[in-house]
Amino acid sequence: MVKVSITVQTYSGYKVDERPISFTVMSRRFEVREILDLWQGEDHTYFKVIADDGNLYIIRHDKEADDWEMVMMDAVKKP
Repeated sequence: MVKVSITVQTYSGYKVDERPISFTVMSRRFEVREILDLWQGEDHTYFKVIADDGNLYIIRHDKEADDWEMVMMDAVKKP
């Protein structure tokens, strides 16, 4: 699995870094259109999202280091 460090802008509601609202990969910014799923690992929180480019991404937040990574990207075929 290839991991890419990313910069993430988050919504902080009742807790800090509650959910991503956008992320930047190699100076390109993506808006999160929909969060499809999220799950907690031992040290990480994973988010399965659809971005404004229509593609599917899994990004994860390392809670201890406060770092974000993109761990998967799946291009959605457009008709």
